[in-house]
Amino acid sequence: MLCSYKLWVQASYPPHLKLLNQNSNIPIPKTKTQFQRKSLDSRFDDIDDDADGSGLRKFALPSHVKSITSTSNPFVKHCLKLKNSSSYRHSHASALVVGTTPIREIYRYKESSQEKTVIDYLLLLENAEIPEGLDTHSCHVVRIGSMVMKKLSGVQSAESIEAIALMRFPTSFLNLTVDQNKSDSQSWFPSTHRILVLDGIQDPGNLGTLIRSAMAFQWDGIFLLPGCCDPFNEKALRASRGASFQLPIVSGSWYHLQTLKDTFNMKMLAGHPDIDGKLKKPFSLSQEFVHSVAHVPSCLVLGSEGRGLSEKSQLKCELVSIPMTGKFESLNVSVAGGIFLYMLQPKN
Repeated sequence: MLCSYKLWVQASYPPHLKLLNQNSNIPIPKTKTQFQRKSLDSRFDDIDDDADGSGLRKFALPSHVKSITSTSNPFVKHCLKLKNSSSYRHSHASALVVGTTPIREIYRYKESSQEKTVIDYLLLLENAEIPEGLDTHSCHVVRIGSMVMKKLSGVQSAESIEAIALMRFPTSFLNLTVDQNKSDSQSWFPSTHRILVLDGIQDPGNLGTLIRSAMAFQWDGIFLLPGCCDPFNEKALRASRGASFQLPIVSGSWYHLQTLKDTFNMKMLAGHPDIDGKLKKPFSLSQEFVHSVAHVPSCLVLGSEGRGLSEKSQLKCELVSIPMTGKFESLNVSVAGGIFLYMLQPKN
C-alpha cells in the first residue's frame, strides 16, 4: 500500500503543558499516529500492478491471507469492481464466476483440454466444503464471511452460494480492437466451419444463453461485433454456465469479420424474420437449405433484441428465416438463435 507521509513540525506548547509532560508521575495518554496499522482483515501488504511483466494490471492478495470477513476489505472492493465494471474487468483480464456448478464445469473443461487452470482465487463460504474435483493446489483458497458472500454474489441468502472464483480471462478470448498484433485471422479460431456472429446483442442474459447454446451444439466460436455486451458480465456468465471460458470468443469490427470471411471463404448467413419491407427475400430454414450448406464453412449473424440486424449485416449476408405458422413475426433472439444453432450445427 502506498502512503504519502507529511513532514511533521514540532509544535510549541504553553508552559503549563510542558510541565505536565515533564512530570513522570502523571500518566499521559498515547495518541494515535497519523498512519495507524490496520488489522490483517482490512489491509494488503503487497499489491503488484504488473506481477508477471505482461503489462496486465494485477491485484495480488498476500499468500498468508486465508480469511476475509470485512466487506470493506480492499480485495472485496477489487472483486466488486470486477463484478460491476467491464472496463475494470478487462484492464485486469479477470472476472468473478459465482456458484459451484459453473466453477466446476470450467475447471473440468480446462483439465480435459490440458489447458492451464485459470482460477487465481477460490472464495469459499465459512465451513463450506471445497467443491469436489477441484485441485486447490494451483489457486489461493480464502474463507469469507456470509456478509462478504452476500455482497459479492448479489443474493440475499449466502447459503445458496458457497463458492466464488476469481478467474483470469481464457487465452481463447481475443479483443482485436485492443490487441492489434493479432491480425492473423487464421489464429483466431481452432476451426472455422461454424462461427456465431452477434451483432449488437446488449442483453447479457441473451448473450450468455447464445454462447451456452453454441457450446452445446459444437459450434467453433463466437465473434462479437460492436455494440455487444461483455461476455464476462455477471449475468452473461450466469446464463452461459461457464461457456464463456470454454468457447473461443473474438471481439472485433466488420473489417475483421470480412477478413475472416475472405481467408476461409465463408458463407455469411443472418437470421431475419420473414416480413414485408426488407431489402431482400430471406431463405427459409428448411431441411433442404440446411443440407445445402452442411459442408460449407459459414458465419451466422444474429441481430440485437430491439432493432434486429444492422443494415450492414442485412446487405452483407444471405437472410434466413425460421418458418412459423403462428401470428408472431419474430422470436426472442436467444430462442431463435437456439433453433438456428441446432439446425445448422456441424454434422459428424
